[in-house]
Amino acid sequence: MALAMEGHMARMQVSTETSTWLLQAQDLLDEAHRLRPGRTRNELRQKAKIMRELAKLDAQLAKLDTQSRLRLDRPQRS
Repeated sequence: MALAMEGHMARMQVSTETSTWLLQAQDLLDEAHRLRPGRTRNELRQKAKIMRELAKLDAQLAKLDTQSRLRLDRPQRS
């Protein structure tokens, strides 16, 4: 039971943390909003989009990592 709770807590922690990628994306968007329309603004928006994709992939990887740890923690049936 304790191992199951640890896995549950790990999932809770991952889901409540704000991704560094998302924070960086928000900073880029904030900076882009202060600029006039143009090339620099578009580049910042594109970088923010990439950061959001990285955050999504990072979250998926963390979920898979948690799932694989849970499988390893389970006792093997014989």
